[in-house]
Amino acid sequence: MCRTRLPSGWTPLELLKHLRHVERRWLEWGFEGQDLTDPWADRADDRWSLAPGDTPATLLTDLRDQAARSNAIIEAHSLDEVGQPGPRWDGADPPTLERILFHLLQEYARHLGHLDIVTELATAQAGELFIRTDRGVTSAPVLGQW
Repeated sequence: MCRTRLPSGWTPLELLKHLRHVERRWLEWGFEGQDLTDPWADRADDRWSLAPGDTPATLLTDLRDQAARSNAIIEAHSLDEVGQPGPRWDGADPPTLERILFHLLQEYARHLGHLDIVTELATAQAGELFIRTDRGVTSAPVLGQW
């Protein structure tokens, strides 16, 4: 489906799946204390992985659906509210929603930087990609508009 250009072996599709599950782990399992069947469903053999039925379309749909669930959780709570105790925290005190959201911001920023590197390796171009069309040059469409 997708091949890697990195020694660690991850692919952009695996990263897409990972980001969905990161939100799930931190907000649903961690903050709200929901009982998730498999909070680590983005991993196999201690690395990110795809399931046989994962496609770019299903992964994008899953991430969009997760964003809706995450937004509902965020809108229903105040930033200073402390999460529920549970297995996510392994005995430690749960953090506030603000701390969890800061962690998620860091997680997304870090991984967007990783995608910049992968894009540079794949295209030999650094920075924003541009597409030449018969109407001129435009910036590349955002994920989901392709």
